Amino acid sequence: MGGCLSGGRSSNAASGTAAGNVTRPNSGRKNHPLCHDTIRWKSDVPLTEGQLRSKRDEFWDTAPAFDGRKEIWDALRAASLATEAQDFVLAQAILDGANISVPNGFLTECYDELGTMYKVPVYCLSNPINMVKEDGRESPAEFSEPADGGTEVVLKIRLSSNGEDVKLPVLSTDTVATAKKKLQCQEGLEPSRQRWFFGGKLLSDKLRIEEAKILPGYVVQVIVNPEPLSRVES
Repeated sequence: MGGCLSGGRSSNAASGTAAGNVTRPNSGRKNHPLCHDTIRWKSDVPLTEGQLRSKRDEFWDTAPAFDGRKEIWDALRAASLATEAQDFVLAQAILDGANISVPNGFLTECYDELGTMYKVPVYCLSNPINMVKEDGRESPAEFSEPADGGTEVVLKIRLSSNGEDVKLPVLSTDTVATAKKKLQCQEGLEPSRQRWFFGGKLLSDKLRIEEAKILPGYVVQVIVNPEPLSRVES
């Protein structure tokens, strides 16, 4: 999907192809440190932030159905999110812990210790340069949905942007999307920049707080993506 505008060390790193993987013998393959460059690419069809997020969620929800091991896909997802947030030290640690090698320095082509190849599409790693801005403003009424029968819960949120813990009052019936908006009101972080994790799992926007089964006193990790760059000069 889309064309890459900046090369890495190989054309494979710029590929926007959807995932697939094949098994190859792991004979003499070199492992390269994760590249700290952001892949720049242009989408064939301009996407909004919401459309891009939905496309990513769809990929990661279906990726384990391809050949390969689920724990490797989970590690690649976590590493991709860390890469998107430009936390390359964390991303490298995740790859090393799962024995994942990246011969080209990019997550677009990875191998586990058995030699199985995993491909992460470029749209999971960075935003396209022709991202379309969302139209319309969110209504304040959205912050109150859904309120029926909900009890107040105070979440302990740890922000990757500064490492600080903050307390966020929400309702048990709030969705994660609603909680993100409340965090925006409190900390000034746009929902599109937030990725919520608990127990090592990404919390989807549609999930209710009560369904996430967040235990009292436990920390919800929020990876804060950097603000999108201004439009690239042509």
